[in-house]
Amino acid sequence: MLIDTIKKENLLALKNHDEVLRAVYSILISKYNLEGYEAKAKGSTIGDPEMIKIIQKTLKELEEEKASYEKGAREDKVLEVKKQIDAISSYLPKMMSEEEIKAVILSLEDKSIPSVMKHFKANYAGKCDMGLVNKVLKSL
Repeated sequence: MLIDTIKKENLLALKNHDEVLRAVYSILISKYNLEGYEAKAKGSTIGDPEMIKIIQKTLKELEEEKASYEKGAREDKVLEVKKQIDAISSYLPKMMSEEEIKAVILSLEDKSIPSVMKHFKANYAGKCDMGLVNKVLKSL
């Protein structure tokens, strides 16, 4: 599972005294554990799809953090956050391109916005940017 790989990377960062990477891996592990507790209370478990969502949300937060550091001219912090972004981005699956999204949309019978969005959420969750799907759909 993806969480096991992240835990190993966290230990490696700890051994290498890399506080920047260790911080981001610890955040991911904490968020995963919190999701796990909530899922367990509901009687279910979480796996890689949920971990991908956690990573995507964390990446979005890091991008916002990086932007605020850029506004404040804190180049040292910008580099740290960029290192964190690069480290956890590698765990995400390859995102679909516009051409791939367009091909899937054209192959669907019902091309209404709700139907297409529902299809992509069900079949391509974590593998495509839903904003890009919407943009491609509207351009057809």
